[in-house]
Amino acid sequence: MQRRSLLSALPLALALISAPVLAKTKAHPAAPTPSAAVDIDPSHDPDDVLYLDLSNGGRVAIRLMPAWAPGHVERIKTLARQGFYNGIIFHRVIEGFMAQTGDPTGTGQGGSQLPNLKAEFNAMPHVRGSVSMARTDEPDTANSQFFIVFYPRFALDRHYTNFGRVIGGMGFVDAIERGEPPEHPTKILQASLASENKPQVLPAPVAPPPSLTAPAPAPATSLAPSPAPALARPAVKPRNLVKPRRKG
Repeated sequence: MQRRSLLSALPLALALISAPVLAKTKAHPAAPTPSAAVDIDPSHDPDDVLYLDLSNGGRVAIRLMPAWAPGHVERIKTLARQGFYNGIIFHRVIEGFMAQTGDPTGTGQGGSQLPNLKAEFNAMPHVRGSVSMARTDEPDTANSQFFIVFYPRFALDRHYTNFGRVIGGMGFVDAIERGEPPEHPTKILQASLASENKPQVLPAPVAPPPSLTAPAPAPATSLAPSPAPALARPAVKPRNLVKPRRKG
């Protein structure tokens, strides 16, 4: 009976001995996944709102998301403060896909003088208006170029660093000229952060072409006085035409 009781207590003792070991090897809880929701009010956290003033006359507001990609967000903010994006065109715009910009050469081969970024791929979905970083076939090659998605492209998720979303002016994104490159590319006139309170830069007005049916201009009127008309002279009788009479 005594032996049986010892045997019956053995499992409990083993459990007490092994419990600390199991506690040490227990996996830590996974970090919470950032929310895919974005705040659409640009007055909230204005230092995380990027404005793009486009040559088509619109201002696009983009909510930057440091919770998704802190390194990429900081790069975009740094370049915007430097004025890097001012004057850069959208050099690759594919109908039904996306509009790409951020290359000062306009060829798709250029970037900033800053070093390339380490990838921050995430699970945030590439929906309409998503803003993501362009790169080469290598993951850690993003630098300054980014693209805005016209329609959802979930195949890009976890392969490109999604760092923000358009929260205003998406219609002006839709109006960006298409082409690779476009014949008349849309340009970023000014990129700024909402916290900088910079006024929107508008495109210069274009002079209307001359009308083909416009009346011909009237001839210029001379201001010189007209010459006075010549006065008619009275007729003068010819002299010595009467012959003298002979005497006799």
